Amino acid sequence: MSLRSLLFVPADRPDRFAKAAASGADALILDLEDSVAPERKAEGRAAVADWLAQNRAIPAFVRVNPLDSGLTDADLAAILPRNPDGLVLPKAEGAASVRALLALAGSAAPPILPIATETPAALFQLGSYAEVSALLAGLTWGAEDLPAAIGAATAREEGGRYTPPYEMVRSLALFAAHAAGAPAIETVFPRIDAPDDLGAYVARARRDGFTAMMAIHPAQVAIINAGFTPSDTEIAHARAVIDAFAANPGAGALKVDGRMIDRPHLVQARRIVAQAARSR
Repeated sequence: MSLRSLLFVPADRPDRFAKAAASGADALILDLEDSVAPERKAEGRAAVADWLAQNRAIPAFVRVNPLDSGLTDADLAAILPRNPDGLVLPKAEGAASVRALLALAGSAAPPILPIATETPAALFQLGSYAEVSALLAGLTWGAEDLPAAIGAATAREEGGRYTPPYEMVRSLALFAAHAAGAPAIETVFPRIDAPDDLGAYVARARRDGFTAMMAIHPAQVAIINAGFTPSDTEIAHARAVIDAFAANPGAGALKVDGRMIDRPHLVQARRIVAQAARSR
């Protein structure tokens, strides 16, 4: 499964499911957690189960409720018979949480996407995800629950950038994903009325090594997809790098387009070409 964009949809709003599926997103996240009030959880489960039973043309993940909520069993009982494409696990605290969800889901468990930074304890378990890499659909992070958990006023500066503690959290999550060999998925951009700012946010995420991003509104999807799709110029340069090393297999460094390149550039070039093939 190749993902650039994953679009959240409240589980108790089935009237939005079809529009979300037609947005161009690579996958949906049908959300049973934060976007559904406690008294509507059962209604949300039923709506998700009905949607999953259809011949859906887009992968559908389900964000279940946290393991300590007392609601996860009911979530899984409702949705697993309908074969979701993945489970999003909030408040995850390392490999132990992934194994605990797997124990609840049993052999019917699809790939798991942990939200890996929502509690203080979670930060000290990020390195453990490599132990369960075969079970992961990716690894993502969040900057909403963690400030609340520690009494911080905000995770962002006035201009929108993260404050230093949460920049650190973002970086740790990024490296934890790559250490586990899992797609690194950037967290959401909270504004839906600032496309230029969203474009800059996506560009920064891809620059830093994220390979996909979560969205909160269909209007964000096209910008996210474009940002995580290599341009024709990037692809042409990557192919030139690959061809140069293929023509000089014993070389450690070469000149391409007037610049010196070495083996790390070849690794990156292969990644770009593979990403382009998946995106298109």
